[in-house]
Parts: sequence; structure tokens; C-alpha cells
Amino acid sequence: MAASSSSFSSLSTDPNSIESLRRSRILSSKLYFDIPSSKVPFIYSSSYDISFLGLEKLHPFDSSKWGRVCQFLIEEGSMEKMRVVEPLEASKDDLLVVHSERYLEGLEISAKVAIILEVPQVGMFPNLLVQENVLRPFRKQVGGSVLSGKLAIERGWAINVGGGFHHCSAEQGGGFCTYADITLCIQFSFVRLNISRVMIIDLDAHQGNGHEKDFANDERVYTLDMYNADIYPLDYEARRYINQKVELVSGTGTQDYMAHLDKALEVAKSNFHPELVVYNAGTDILEGDPLGRLEISPEGVALRDEKVFRFAKERNIPLIMLTSGGYMKSSARVIADSLVNLSKKKLIDLG
Repeated sequence: MAASSSSFSSLSTDPNSIESLRRSRILSSKLYFDIPSSKVPFIYSSSYDISFLGLEKLHPFDSSKWGRVCQFLIEEGSMEKMRVVEPLEASKDDLLVVHSERYLEGLEISAKVAIILEVPQVGMFPNLLVQENVLRPFRKQVGGSVLSGKLAIERGWAINVGGGFHHCSAEQGGGFCTYADITLCIQFSFVRLNISRVMIIDLDAHQGNGHEKDFANDERVYTLDMYNADIYPLDYEARRYINQKVELVSGTGTQDYMAHLDKALEVAKSNFHPELVVYNAGTDILEGDPLGRLEISPEGVALRDEKVFRFAKERNIPLIMLTSGGYMKSSARVIADSLVNLSKKKLIDLG
């Protein structure tokens, strides 16, 4: 049983009841819906972008990067706006698949949201405003992450331009991550897609402690996490649950990074045979990123993404990409350029 079963502790201590309720919520969810073939498996909504009286500028995360990625692709003719898939917003019942009532009730207190976002000023605002201007965009991105599982199985790949909130677990948010979208995506995949083996490849500069706690000791999920071990979250408990851990040091450059990645992917290939890959593709590995503290060039980011997509495609494994962290204005441009490169290499088709 996954560690995330603890999210139902307030409802029942019977594992069968917990799983039955989880399954019921997943089967009744509207987050999965049919996508016409005229659309590409590229998921985005203008609702992703956060604008909250300028407070979003008090955190180094670029909360408008998602929209700028799409703008670059559309303006340059790499993709047509009408072909983008818009997800639904995750409902409370959807979130309860992983989170507890207690955790979600905590998000109704602005001060608690402020701690998760690391923006103290948010705590001074009525929660209604916080819900609408901050948490609703996150819930929309959660819907995108969940839907990406269905699309990846159907089309071979899917990209959610948002999501990747890998510091949030069933019972605890942090690091600008309020909902456990990776855990939700995988739980939906188990039930709705009838798969039983998922690999998480987390290449954000920070350790993905949220999903690691949620899938602790769950043999259906294999985690490869390559991160800067010198920085947040320094979650040593969660590190015990990583199947394949690659710990980097601050200042690691592009050449060393690629050598570590090549070796890691070879080991992962031998250790686990997934039916779905969830790729958490943070751009906070970029040189100059104030929080990631690694030194990977923009070209290196594109090569990293290409290596992961090849890893999946050569084994005919559907892949989900989530954009996760990135704390410089240049991140949006780098992501867009990487997606264009993937299209040129015929690893995706933005059509």
C-alpha cells in the first residue's frame, strides 16, 4: 500500500475501504475526457498564469512562464493555438483522491497558504482572493497533469506546460507546491488506464520529496531523482524512498551533468520496465538560477530533455512531461526552444 493511503486516515483505517473510496472518486472524476484528433497532446490554459496584485513578484518563481512558453511557440509558428488542449480544474473530490479533508481545509487559511508559497504577504488577504488568484490556477494545472496521463497512453507522449509540484505530498505542501499533482496523475493512471508500473524521472534541481513520500515502499513506482543535494528541501527521510538517487553538488556544469544523466538512464533501463514515464523537467538547473545553483547551459537543457524523450521512445513507453521549477525569466524561452528541438528530432509532433 502506498504511503499516500495516510491521506484517508480521518475517514477510515481499513485499507480496503480507503482503496474503494479512492477508486470511486477516480472513476467518477471528469478530469479525463476525450480529446479530438485535431488537438495535439499539449496541455495549457490561460488560467495557469498567476497574477495577484503584484504579490507573485515577491517569489523568485516566474508565475507567468507557462503562458510565455505557449506564446513563443504560437508566435513562431511551431504550434497553432486551436490545437492546444485545455484541461478542467481539479475539484475537491479529485483532490481527495490523495489529500485529506484536513489538508484541504488548511488551504482555506491564507496564512497556511502563505507558508507553502513562501510569500508571507499572502497571509494578509481574504482566503476567497487567495483561492481565486493562486489556488485555482494550481488546481487547473493539476487537471492538466492528470489528463496528461490519458493523452500519453493514447498518443505516446503528452506535455503539461504547468504542473510538476513535486514538493507537495498528501499531507504537506511546500516550496511553492500546494497540490500533489504527480501523485494524483499516477493514482488516476493506476485506476483509469489499468497500468501498474510507473517511472518518475525527476530532473528538477531540487529533490522531489513530495512524490517520494507518497509512494514510499510502493513497488509500482520507481523513482530516479537527480538533484542538487546542497539545497532545499534537504528531506533526508524522503531520500530513503528514492529508488535511484543521483546527488549533485552546487556548480555542476553541463558536461558532468550529462555524464551523470547518461549513466543514470542506463541503470534505470536495467532496473525497471515501466508502462508510463512521468518526467519532471524543471529548468532551475540553468546556469544563473538563484535557487537551483547548477550551471547547465540552455543547450544542455534541450539535450537533457532529448535524452529523456529518447529513453522512452526507444522502449515504446508513453511519457508525460511537466515543466516544474525554474526561477529566471529566461526559463520560458529555454523551454520553448527545447520543445522545438524535440519536434525537429521527431520525438514529439506539435503539428
